[in-house]
Amino acid sequence: MTDPRNWQSPTDEGRNPPRYGEQIPPNAPPGGQQPGWTPPPRPGLIPLRPLGFGTLLWAPYQVLRRNPKATFGSALLIQAVITLATLAVVGTVTFFALSRVDSAPLAERDAVQAGAWVSIALSALIPIALSLVASALLQGVIVLEVARATLGEKLRLVLLWRMVGRRLWPLVLWTLLLSTAVLVGLGVVAGVVVLFVTLGGAWVYLGVLAGVLGVLLFIAGSAWLGTKLSLVPCLIVLERLGIRRSVLRSWSLTRGYFWRTLGVQLLVAVIINVVSQVVVTPVSLLFTVATSLVDPNASFDAYLPSIVLYVLVLFISLVLGAVATVVQSATVALIYIDLRMRKEGLDLELARFVESGPGSGRIDPYLVSAGPRTPGA
Repeated sequence: MTDPRNWQSPTDEGRNPPRYGEQIPPNAPPGGQQPGWTPPPRPGLIPLRPLGFGTLLWAPYQVLRRNPKATFGSALLIQAVITLATLAVVGTVTFFALSRVDSAPLAERDAVQAGAWVSIALSALIPIALSLVASALLQGVIVLEVARATLGEKLRLVLLWRMVGRRLWPLVLWTLLLSTAVLVGLGVVAGVVVLFVTLGGAWVYLGVLAGVLGVLLFIAGSAWLGTKLSLVPCLIVLERLGIRRSVLRSWSLTRGYFWRTLGVQLLVAVIINVVSQVVVTPVSLLFTVATSLVDPNASFDAYLPSIVLYVLVLFISLVLGAVATVVQSATVALIYIDLRMRKEGLDLELARFVESGPGSGRIDPYLVSAGPRTPGA
């Protein structure tokens, strides 16, 4: 009796199914696949189709696993540089400023103390400026990594940094504009509260009410504008648009998908915060308890274990901060790709790009001019 497992239909006789990437001979029998390069159903990070809610939640963590040196390495390096710069600049200026206050004559101490606080505040501007540039660079690196990983490509850290460097200053300017807008909004709320409280009497209660309402409006406005404009870094890096066009296009792409976009970003942020608290809280408690047990009399020799524990807490915070930055930036990039798949048929352009195989002369599929856009996009 013939083994059913060895049975072949007449059309399959003498032929095995082609493997991935295999060229089918021109004389292939009828019923086979058309000649050409066979693309994988999922070439890289995500399947080339509109993404489900679950995919948008787990895919950002796959970015860390797929290319950890370029993603987690970049984030950890940038976080470490910012932390060290803050400690070096602000710490040094603070040490010398406070030392000068202690050694100043009693009659001049108030003036010296005021100058010390001004110098400390000015020194903080250096790590803040560095943080703006570094955060813009990191966001661009993660966006580009997600875009290329979707196509099955795996770029090295140096190449990613070099490619993002061409779009770094628009990213920095956008980050600066966002930070300025946040500070202005908080300043307006704080100014109104201070004005009412200064007037005294019944104005104090009105100031408290204005503060509560102002904070709620600020949170709601930040959530709304932040969601509508969340795709701007992706557009600056991948579509190479200016800030104004990126703002308009982000507003257009999120139209009709506001709550989905907000929900995904909010849920990812909540997950990251919960995991961070689960890891950091026990270590912080250990640091506090160990410091009181090891150094009950504040003796100098007992500071070494406290320093070790502090460095441990700082290291864990750097690692968690790097992971959080990568995951949140990757989430925004995936939302951008998903919205373009749904509204502009980007999945077809990406599949066409993958099918064309490696070679020169291929147009970047993320450029809007790279392919036709569907009506109503």
